[in-house]
Amino acid sequence: MYKRMLIPLDGSELAEVVFTYAKELAGRLGIDLVLLNVCSEEEAGLLPMRRGYVERMADIVRDQSMMVQNGAAGCTEVKPIEAEAHVVTGYPAEEILRYAEQDEIDLILLASHGKSGIKRWALGSVADKVLRAAGVPVLLVRAGLPKEVIYDQFPTRSIVVPLDGSKLAETALPHAQAIAKQRGADSVQIVLLRICELTDMTFPDPGSYYLIPDQYPRTRPVRWEVYVEQELRRRQSANQEYLDTIAKALQADGLQTRTKVLVGDHPLLVDPATEILEYVKTHPTNLVVMSTHGRSGVARWSHGSVAEKIMQGGDTPVLLIRPK
Repeated sequence: MYKRMLIPLDGSELAEVVFTYAKELAGRLGIDLVLLNVCSEEEAGLLPMRRGYVERMADIVRDQSMMVQNGAAGCTEVKPIEAEAHVVTGYPAEEILRYAEQDEIDLILLASHGKSGIKRWALGSVADKVLRAAGVPVLLVRAGLPKEVIYDQFPTRSIVVPLDGSKLAETALPHAQAIAKQRGADSVQIVLLRICELTDMTFPDPGSYYLIPDQYPRTRPVRWEVYVEQELRRRQSANQEYLDTIAKALQADGLQTRTKVLVGDHPLLVDPATEILEYVKTHPTNLVVMSTHGRSGVARWSHGSVAEKIMQGGDTPVLLIRPK
C-alpha cells in the first residue's frame, strides 16, 4: 500500500502540473503528501520566500485532496490526508533521493519537465538521476495530461503492465496489484501486455529459396515466409500461455485481469514501445506500470529504451519500478 508520496517542486507552472493529478491520486488512494523544494547555495537568501510558497501549496493540495477523498468515499469518516512542506539547500536529485530514503516515502511523483524545460527537469537531468537511483517507484506525468486521466473519468479504470517474459519485468506486478487494491479491486482492471517479436530470427542465405530446418530425419523444405508465419503462431501461443498463467494468479487474488498479445504489422521489425503506445492511445488507460529493466537488462527495457519512449511519446502517467 502506498502511504506517503513525495512531490518535488521547482516553483514553475509546468512542475505544478502534478498538483491537479496529485490531489486526485492522493484523495482516491488516501496517500499523505510531502512537498519538497530544493534551491542552490546561491539561492539560500530566498529560503523564507520558498518556504512560504511550498507551505501555501501544501495547504491547498491537502484541502483539495480531502475534497476528492470525501467525495470518492461517500462519507467523511476517513483518515484525513496530511501534507508536509520542506525547503532545503543542495543538489535537487541528491536531496530528492535523500528525502525518499529517510522520510519513509514509498512513491515519488515527478513532472517530466520543470523550470528550465529540457535542461532542468528533463529525463537527462534531475528526473533521470532520480529514476536511476530511487529505491521506490517513480510516477512520471507530463504537461497536457488528459482530463479523463486526471479526474478518473474513464468508464473502465485500467492499469496496463507491459511484460517481456523476464523476472525483472515482472517486478512491476506487485505494484500494479497494490494500486488496484488500494483504488478498489472491483473498479480497476489490470491489462497484461506481451509483444510478439521475431526480431531475433536470422534470415537465410540470400541465394537460398528454401529454409531447411535442422531436423532429423529431414522434412520437406519450407519456404522462408511460411516458416516465419509458423514461428509467429508458435510464439503467439507461447506468449498467450505465459500471460494466462500470470492472469490466473492475479484473478485468484481477487483482481480483474485480462491479457493481450500484440502483433505488429511487421513482426520481424517490431518496436515494443511503438506497439505499447498504440495500444494505450486506442484503449483508454489510467496508468502504465513497468520495470526499468527487462529480459536483456539495460539494453532492452531500460528507461533509455522502451520505457523512455513510452514516457516521451504518450500522455498516460507512467509508474517506473527499478528492480533491486
